[in-house]
Amino acid sequence: MSTTYLTHATLVLPDRVLHDSALLIADGQIAAIEPGAAPAHAHVIDLHGHTVMPGLIDVHCDAIEKEAEPRANVLFPLDFAVAQIDRRNAAAGITTPYHALSFASNVFGVRNNDTAATLVRAVAAYRAHSLVDNRIHCRYEVSDASAVPVLDKLMAEGVVDLLSVMDHSPGQGQFKTLDAYLSYMMGNHGMSREAAAEAAAKKFADMDGATERVNQLVARAHALGIPTASHDDDSPQRITAMQALGVRMSEFPINVETAQAASAHALPTILGAPNVLRGKSQSGSMRAIDAILAGVGDILCSDYQPSTLIAAALAAARLADLPLNAALALVTANPADACLLHDRGRLAVGKRADVIAVASVAGQPLVTHTWSAGRLVFAAGYPAVQHAAPPEREAQLA
Repeated sequence: MSTTYLTHATLVLPDRVLHDSALLIADGQIAAIEPGAAPAHAHVIDLHGHTVMPGLIDVHCDAIEKEAEPRANVLFPLDFAVAQIDRRNAAAGITTPYHALSFASNVFGVRNNDTAATLVRAVAAYRAHSLVDNRIHCRYEVSDASAVPVLDKLMAEGVVDLLSVMDHSPGQGQFKTLDAYLSYMMGNHGMSREAAAEAAAKKFADMDGATERVNQLVARAHALGIPTASHDDDSPQRITAMQALGVRMSEFPINVETAQAASAHALPTILGAPNVLRGKSQSGSMRAIDAILAGVGDILCSDYQPSTLIAAALAAARLADLPLNAALALVTANPADACLLHDRGRLAVGKRADVIAVASVAGQPLVTHTWSAGRLVFAAGYPAVQHAAPPEREAQLA
């Protein structure tokens, strides 16, 4: 593999920020920090005005579903969808995306169990051609007994990298009222009000045996070394119950009290980057920045929009007055640790060379280069990249 020498860049290390510094990539790994002169055979890239950081790790993004089904009941070829989302992630600086696919029912288009399973296998089949390290996050709706054997088989095939459990029944979690559930199903899945009401009634009826099914799937995941998470936890009691089932992370806790309970139980919390950028939750839950300000926000994910991840991390640095390295840990080191990815997530010698360069373009933090395992997989030549900010203003890159 080629050797690449990045010079005159601002480097974000786990514990500090280095200015006008250099990094050496060789054989797919980070070979040296501040190595001095470039090796004679190295490809030298001058990144003056850029900030270099680890490639982003996105533990939850369902944008792949919109690539496959951009409108309700309009299904594109799945191999086409996989290739397109791979390109989007490379451009967003996400070198380890976990594509979140829901196993919930047989009436929601791409969320049909068979279609979702086919899409999982399509991602796995494309890995030999992909720009970034595409991984799969399977989301199990606890009311759906029919998904259990499907997920069991996928885990046995080795194509599941993260398993989460979710309860989208009305009256709790994301859908605090029946009306909230009906509105979502009509807006997102093109259902009539009558069909949405029938779906709600069926969901309630299908909750029998949910705890046993979750136990079975979580135990299977742990036996195979697959990390696990719960979704939309809405109370400290729910956190206690999820931990008792063996769940290891809490996705989108509904309020600060629940996030605090997760932290007290040593469960990393996962928050939405769009929530940070917009300053609010789409479902009326807590602001993600409030959890970060309270010290109980551990990980940011792009949720449904890959481009938000780097912008939200830098916005969090500004809004919560975090050092740049601490803010970027929300999208690099912290998700790496939670997902047991010990080979990435930090600019450190010996780590996998998942590296990105970011510049301020018209006031926006935009990815200009992405390296995945040492390969340059994305580059954009913006006509005027602003000079790097002075040290005290690194967080203002956003």
